[in-house]
Order: sequence, then C-alpha cells, then structure tokens
Amino acid sequence: MPPTTADPLDNVPDKTKISTEAEAIDAVFEQAPDQGIWVFGYGSLIWKPPIHYESKVVGYIKNYVRRFWQHSEDHRGTPEKPGRVVTLIPYDEWKTMEDVHGHDDVTWGVAFKIPSDDAEATRAYLDHREKNGYTVHTVDIYRAGEEDPAVKNALVYIATTDNEAYVGPAPMEAIAQQIYETHGPSGWNAEYLLNLATALREICPDANDDHLFELEKRVQAKIDRYGVVPPPSCT
Repeated sequence: MPPTTADPLDNVPDKTKISTEAEAIDAVFEQAPDQGIWVFGYGSLIWKPPIHYESKVVGYIKNYVRRFWQHSEDHRGTPEKPGRVVTLIPYDEWKTMEDVHGHDDVTWGVAFKIPSDDAEATRAYLDHREKNGYTVHTVDIYRAGEEDPAVKNALVYIATTDNEAYVGPAPMEAIAQQIYETHGPSGWNAEYLLNLATALREICPDANDDHLFELEKRVQAKIDRYGVVPPPSCT
C-alpha cells in the first residue's frame, strides 16, 4: 500500500484547538514553506492543472456531489450571457434538493502537490482563476481500494450554494442548451464540459457521474446536429 501523505497540520501546536475551516486553511499555509500544499481539482483543473506541480494523486473525496449549478461570467460565459460550470454540493445538503440523478457519495478528481516555492504564487493564481464565487476549503483524498486518506487537508475551491453566482438545478435540456450556446474569455462552454467528461473517463473509467455524462450526451448531440457554435464577433 502506498504511504499516506503527511498531514500538514500534524506539526501545528494545539491542533485540537483548530475549530474552524478558516483556521485549518491558515495552518496549511503556515506549513507551506516547508511542506508545500496539495490542491484538489474536480473540474477544469483535472485537464488544465496548475502551472507548477511536482506530483499528483488520482483519487476521490467523500460527501460531495459535482453539479453544473454555478454560473460562469468570467471564463465560460459573460455577465450578459453566463455559462455553467461545476461546483461541489455537500452530500447532506444535496439530499434535500430535487435532482433527477443519483450519486454514489464520492467525487473523483486529481490532487496536485504544489512545491513550497510555488505555494503562494499558485494560491494567487487559483484565487484569480476561481474568483467568480469560489472559496477555499479542505478535503481528504482517497485512492480506490484504500480506507485511509492518501492526502489529508488538500485545498479545494468550492462555490457554495449561498454565493451570488450559484443558480442551482434546472431541467437537463435547459442546462445543456445554455452550455452549448455560451462563450467566455476562456472559450466555449461546451468545450469545458466535453473536456471534463473525457478527462474523468481517463482518470477513472468506472466513475459514476450521471449528471455530467448526460449533459455530455445532450451537448454532443447538439454539436452533431447543429455544429460548433462560433464565438460572438467583436463589433
């Protein structure tokens, strides 16, 4: 069994007094000059990773559900015509919502180890990249078939349901149409969706994400029937 990555909080004095996630995040960064940091990607980071990383772990997190329930006005859409991108919904919160898809209580992705020299620059880069409603949280990463975390207290960017760009569930056809027809500074929204679905199959062929794969099927059908949507022209 591969060794478990050290918990960055193990060397923090009075660890039991760390009572909030904000304090836990600060503690991770206090250890960054010596140990670096881990960042978990569940969306575009899977196929467009941080600029500098020294290793990665393919794995899953528990108790979250990945959904295209977040508006994107800065990358895959505009304020006038926002796109949709993924966020993570806490499993217990998700269970109270209306959703046509089930879930197996885990979300697959990739954790990237950022070397200590690049920790602050990477955080600044990701803070800017995920600025449209996302905040930093901590999660443990598990490998398939292992009970203990492979990485503890990895940082993850989540757009919580109380952020202003959260839009929540909608009929799947409406979400697919929105993704199909929107563009933003980072490109076509459909490209984001299709790249994510392809990347997820590559890292975990058995991953259960019916929400993602149904959207992929619907959007691909639109592309096959109507073609690629060109970006809006500048006039």
